[in-house]
Amino acid sequence: MIELTVNGIKRQVDVVPEMPLLWVLRDELGITSAKYGCGVAQCGACTVHIDGLAVRSCQSHIGEVAGKSVVTLEGLDNRDQHPVLQAWIEHQVPQCGYCQTGQIMQAISLLGLIPRPTDEQIDQVMSGNLCRCGTYPRIRAAIHAAAAANKTAEK
Repeated sequence: MIELTVNGIKRQVDVVPEMPLLWVLRDELGITSAKYGCGVAQCGACTVHIDGLAVRSCQSHIGEVAGKSVVTLEGLDNRDQHPVLQAWIEHQVPQCGYCQTGQIMQAISLLGLIPRPTDEQIDQVMSGNLCRCGTYPRIRAAIHAAAAANKTAEK
């Protein structure tokens, strides 16, 4: 048995340690926000947070995650009021929506590390998250809006 915390709940799974976290989340735990995109950690559709950092769950083996905290889109604190999600809605970021949970989780991690990122910093950090619909300008605008909302909330 491998134990980890997923979205604030301690979970145990009986799988081989080499199983990708993505498949544990989706197939064993029924948490479907992280998507399978490329399977080689290049597209970012499977991005989740492990101990607060954005990682690609398709290439993270469950054995490496034992004892750690995993957060998916479903587990965000105050999800309906989260500044990044609000900015995503306000800027109408999604088109097909497939990549969006990975984009959102990467953006939240970015803002946790760099609260007021420049366009260049956004482009650099978000470049590993692909959007085949090409909503990159709206993603950048939403990240700036979320950063501004976070700054306002801190006052």
